[in-house]
Amino acid sequence: MRLAFLGTPAAAVAALEALVGAGHDVAIVISQPDRRRGRGNDVSASPVKAAALAMGLEVADDVAALVDIDVDYGIVVAYGVIIPAAVLERTPMLNVHFSLLPRWRGAAPVERAILAGDEETGVGIISLETTLDTGPLHAELRTPIGEKTASELTAELAQMGAQLVVDVLADSALLAHPWAQEGTSTY
Repeated sequence: MRLAFLGTPAAAVAALEALVGAGHDVAIVISQPDRRRGRGNDVSASPVKAAALAMGLEVADDVAALVDIDVDYGIVVAYGVIIPAAVLERTPMLNVHFSLLPRWRGAAPVERAILAGDEETGVGIISLETTLDTGPLHAELRTPIGEKTASELTAELAQMGAQLVVDVLADSALLAHPWAQEGTSTY
């Protein structure tokens, strides 16, 4: 499939690598603009942008770049910016979300699950909607939290999500038949 990839942090790199490794044509990668990072306040690229450039992929720092590119799907993994409705109307998007939706919608779902004492969490692939993390689920995987740190759990969920999004794109039934989120939502 021809895809756009939208992501920023290191946790999103696994999904980008998995999609490319599975043979998908990633037409463009969109990430947050370069920012000052680290002690020296040097301006540097996001982990996703750095990975995309290393793979020789086209990179942009504004979702408006999607206007001129035809893709089958946009894949969003911790991009960090709300996608405008006009873009969603033109480009269907799947989001890799690091929680068991509808629990822990929004930012920092891994940390929220740990702080709340949740026994398990997971990763879901949802259709992106204009409202925050409300779209129907295409697939979901669960994992116990146990004594894992936030960084350990995030790394595990990143790998799970990378494989799950590849699996969803390969299965026309999963793409065509998402189901509504059930339960109490938490932001």
